[in-house]
Amino acid sequence: VPGGAGMGLPAAVRDRVAAVHRGSALPERLRLYDGWAARYEQDVAALEYRAPYLAAASLAFAFPAPRAEARLLDVACGTGLVARELHRRGFRCLDGVDGSAGMLERARSTGLYQELRLCVLGREPLPAPGEHYDAVTVVGALGEGQVPSTALPELLRVTKPGGFLCLTTRSNPSNLRYKAELEAALGQLEQRGAWQKLLAQEVEYWERATSEEESTQGTGYISGVVYIYQKCPVPNLEEG
Repeated sequence: VPGGAGMGLPAAVRDRVAAVHRGSALPERLRLYDGWAARYEQDVAALEYRAPYLAAASLAFAFPAPRAEARLLDVACGTGLVARELHRRGFRCLDGVDGSAGMLERARSTGLYQELRLCVLGREPLPAPGEHYDAVTVVGALGEGQVPSTALPELLRVTKPGGFLCLTTRSNPSNLRYKAELEAALGQLEQRGAWQKLLAQEVEYWERATSEEESTQGTGYISGVVYIYQKCPVPNLEEG
């Protein structure tokens, strides 16, 4: 394993990644994503960012066949990295939402989505009717200053009973407080009978760290986790 965090990462890449993860306010962060869109895929390739691959592989594993007809919503879809991985695994009916118009433009150019909409999850509802999707993915956006854990019920709302939710978050030091909040919220919804946890897979080499402080035990990488939940087919009586 290459030692030293951020070693071999161009300084410009490190700066761009650090900028969007810094505690900036949301409008500013979305502007950064707009400006990042053109270089995003090159940068995450340099980071060896594995979340889209890991998330798609996990969802495909949990998902009962056939996949071609299943309707999926890719939340915080970015440039379409997750769509590409899902498409490779036989998923064909993909919609996407993102808070950045610049990112959506890139996603549109992939031709992998049926519908793409601008939406800042956590601030506004998802542009979809209830119980519409067979699966919903949120890869990479569940983190400090991005999608709040209070948005989980909104993800559940648009998922069909028996449908799947695939979520990821990072386990690096600066995201640990958020991760703890997220896991508490995930657990509360499970206790209330809203969904059932199928998988919580910790992954050591999630992506390259951009600083020594963020790196896991000096590996130069940060770790992350993939969660798969299944929405319970029978709604809770007290919800009604």
